[in-house]
Amino acid sequence: MLKKMVAATLLAVAGGAWAGGMESLETFVKTVKSGRADFTQMVTAPARDGEAPRVKTSTGTFEFQRPGKFKFDYKKPFAQSIVADGQSLWLYDADLNQVTQRPQAQALGSTPAALIASAADLGALKRDFTLESAPERDGLQWVKAIPKSKDGQLQSVQVGFQGDALSALEILDSFGQRSVLKFNKVEVNPALGASTFAFKAPAGADVVKQ
Repeated sequence: MLKKMVAATLLAVAGGAWAGGMESLETFVKTVKSGRADFTQMVTAPARDGEAPRVKTSTGTFEFQRPGKFKFDYKKPFAQSIVADGQSLWLYDADLNQVTQRPQAQALGSTPAALIASAADLGALKRDFTLESAPERDGLQWVKAIPKSKDGQLQSVQVGFQGDALSALEILDSFGQRSVLKFNKVEVNPALGASTFAFKAPAGADVVKQ
């Protein structure tokens, strides 16, 4: 479920030690129109009585082009693709050979993926999120966003910057499940062809429209 949310940057409250985070975000929104990175994602489910929390780790690649296009390719442990082409959001599960198609405008809403790929400026972020500073940790400056809409499954998002570079994304959903994405080999403003975000259902795949 959380894999549909993906990767991003938010707004910090300016002032004091948090000026760096604010400046990093402002630079990102103004100057970064496309990007490519590898990622590692760790999803921790709430612990059951008498059991340790369950952690699942995935790796893959991420590409985006603002406004409105992104692609998550999960390589391990299971192959899965999430593609937003500007009109539809596609989710492909290779093991099930199943494709789910949803209208992008309805599917994204106040999600981390929307923050990366759809926000045209800081004002657009403020319309969808309540934004505040968060304490520095792990050598990163953090900003936190809480969606103003209460209809979705997203509870909060925190984004970590190292200097002006996006480094980490932490997502907490309404079920208490926590997802942490760490980005590496980040490329800023690579040339991404139109075919990057074009999705075609594999032969024989079951296509479900929602």
